[in-house]
Amino acid sequence: MTISTIFEALFWISTALVLYVYAGYPSLLYLIARRNNRNALLNESDLPHVSLLISAYNEKSVMEKKLRNALALNYPGDHIEIIVISDCSDDGTDEIVRQFEPEGVRLVRQAQRLGKSTGLNLGVHAACGQILVFSDANSMYRADAIRVLVRHFSDPSVGYAVGNCAYVNNPTQPASAESEGLYWKLETWLKEKESDFGSVVGGDGAIYAIRRKLFTPLRATDINDFLNPLQIIARGFRGVYDREAVCYEEAGDSFEKEFNRKVRIISRSMNAVRRAPRVLLPWVRPRHWLALMSHKVLRWFAPVFLVVILFAGILLVQLPFYRFATLLQLLFFALAAAGWAVEARPKPSKILYLPYYFCLVNLASLIGMSKFFSGSLSPTWQTIRQESLPEHNQAAHFTGKES
Repeated sequence: MTISTIFEALFWISTALVLYVYAGYPSLLYLIARRNNRNALLNESDLPHVSLLISAYNEKSVMEKKLRNALALNYPGDHIEIIVISDCSDDGTDEIVRQFEPEGVRLVRQAQRLGKSTGLNLGVHAACGQILVFSDANSMYRADAIRVLVRHFSDPSVGYAVGNCAYVNNPTQPASAESEGLYWKLETWLKEKESDFGSVVGGDGAIYAIRRKLFTPLRATDINDFLNPLQIIARGFRGVYDREAVCYEEAGDSFEKEFNRKVRIISRSMNAVRRAPRVLLPWVRPRHWLALMSHKVLRWFAPVFLVVILFAGILLVQLPFYRFATLLQLLFFALAAAGWAVEARPKPSKILYLPYYFCLVNLASLIGMSKFFSGSLSPTWQTIRQESLPEHNQAAHFTGKES
């Protein structure tokens, strides 16, 4: 076998994998997923007791709105408790929460800044509900969101249920918000189809629920909304996605913040797979394995495939086809670079910011992978709504939304 043949094989294998991740897998799901109608309608007497756990670090700007939103939910007051887990907030967040204690809101405060996952261990220990609903401080729930979400637990095979986090349409937001919205529409569709096929992969820190008995205590560097669902799958349960269980968030206000968020999510999600290795065995839960490998693992490695395609094409540039393929790739990257150059503009062309966002996501995967393999994981977080940290301290934080 010649060197040229090896590079051609690498080119085509990598191309096939990239095409499968972004086109083949969605097409496969479209063909094999069958809409199920297993959504149970619960009577009032059947409603489980719920603990709504709200993670917060310095969320003064949104905490009052979040608590008023939680108290207005269409769920019987004697069947729900609201617990705010403060990761040693120092901006007045805790004082706002205490103002709502007469209405039944409870504050669980970490005495030290130990991170979201450690805080959740404390919150779950303090919780009394049969069902745990996890939320972020900036996630505003539609009134019926929890009622819709928990109906799935009437099915004993369901271990977790994931809601629909929709991005608020704000015309003043930059292209990052619109790009993230388009990305999230694809994610929403994939989650729905995976749920129909067998089991949705992972949760969403903004809105997802699990059976309390299936919660496994977390390490400080764990990502709860990915690791806990993997552990639940490994125990023989499945996860469902419900588009009708809606909450609303605003997208990050810059590509940079979205980039940092994705880096941390990917590094910690890869660590979650390492922590629950049984899910990598295809005979344990074959349908979930297919979804996990296609939706997550192969996508994390997509930037490696893209690099192989580019360099293989360059090494084979003497052949007309590979010369043309390389020129197309270079043109795409040039458009992405132009998108980066005009990022600050209110509404750059989609021809520019979509390639830029695609490259940004894959670069985040590449860096996230490097952080995972180097063991550079941090327990504490910084929300995308808070001010940027000094450069020397940024590596020690991750964003509040982990999905």
